[in-house]
Amino acid sequence: MVRVRREDFTPSKTSRVCSRHFQKGDFVNNPGKLRKLKKGAIPTLFSWNDFQIPAPRASVWELRPRSDSPPPAVRDTDSEEEMELDTLAPDHDYCITPTTAMVADQLAEENDKLRQKVKELELHIEALQLLSCFGLKRFAGSDEDIRFYTRFHSYDHLMAFWRLIEPATSRMIRVTSVAREASASVAEKTTANKSTKLLPIDELFLFLNYLSTGCTQRELWHRIKIHRTTASRIITTWANFLYCVLGAICIWMTPEAITANLPPEFKDYADTQVIVDCTELRCQTPSSLVLQSEAYSHYKSHCTFKAMIGMAPHGPLTFVSALYGGSISDCELFRLSGIIPLLSPDMAVMVDKGFRVENLVPGKLHRPAFHSNNNQMAAQDVLETQSIARLGVHVEGRIRRVKENKLFDTVITLSISGSINQLFTVACILSNYQNGPLVKGWREH
Repeated sequence: MVRVRREDFTPSKTSRVCSRHFQKGDFVNNPGKLRKLKKGAIPTLFSWNDFQIPAPRASVWELRPRSDSPPPAVRDTDSEEEMELDTLAPDHDYCITPTTAMVADQLAEENDKLRQKVKELELHIEALQLLSCFGLKRFAGSDEDIRFYTRFHSYDHLMAFWRLIEPATSRMIRVTSVAREASASVAEKTTANKSTKLLPIDELFLFLNYLSTGCTQRELWHRIKIHRTTASRIITTWANFLYCVLGAICIWMTPEAITANLPPEFKDYADTQVIVDCTELRCQTPSSLVLQSEAYSHYKSHCTFKAMIGMAPHGPLTFVSALYGGSISDCELFRLSGIIPLLSPDMAVMVDKGFRVENLVPGKLHRPAFHSNNNQMAAQDVLETQSIARLGVHVEGRIRRVKENKLFDTVITLSISGSINQLFTVACILSNYQNGPLVKGWREH
């Protein structure tokens, strides 16, 4: 207790001296057990003999510089050498070995190559999907394919027509929804229209392809990957839709419009309002003898559908009649077609010599003269006949243009007889949108 030098301290049984006051040699070497003092050990380390407890060693975390530590003071010196010495070297991660950096560069380069490969594969997949899909998008870059599959002059021409009818497609009534209640809302019908697999513009392409190529519904099934029943419904739906939409547009022209666009070739027949002619479509022979007699055409020696087409002198089609049985005569078809109420006394009609309709036309009739067996045709009649025949032949070109749609150049099956009238009328009216001027000599005019 003398060594401790605590004069006012009275020790008790529980009083102890701190181990810090003993030297290391005062302890018995006993690893893993309690530390014990050697006999006779005396405390010698005190503050009065200049003993101090060493400061604890700083940890690695405490040694690292902190971001929130104040920046080093900038020394004001005029010496250029000191300024160079004070310049800090750029940061560098010295923990990364050259091997690690090389591997990182290789991985980054390989990653870039893989990304580029993914982009190439995505483009390749998109191209394959486009080729496998028989739709308008696939042929958008080829005007030649557009002409073959749709009869429109170019893709831009087709899209211009689509923009005309697109607003009305939202109100299209499909054949599958005809049996629904009349109280169904427009929103319900629109939702039903969206349930089909194809987009409306691709459905239009399917319909035009059907008209143009005359392919069967089974062929459409394999081309467009839809069931043939669905293809049949789409065709019927669009036939009815275009029949209503295009039929609502008046294609009959006023005499003033005809005169304003009259070609020079018609200067001797300036009062001509329309050139009419008949055409026939071969159809499958029905099993009913009554229907056979109504549809049989002696001119074609086959069962046919017969219609009358009217064309303005400068080329556009201005009249289409309904289809009738092939046994009907030209005069009877002219009477039933509905063209007579459109004519007025100041309008002339140019017809073929088979139309004996003098008593039906309120105005003038331009028709080639008949050759009599007893009398020779006068020179004036010969010139007039040649002139009328030369001008009237252009309506045959218009009919031929309609029949470029292969559907009407083949035998019409009875399975589509319920919609053949709509199909033919739509094809005739579409010819006004699909092509340019009919007669090459009138293009400049």
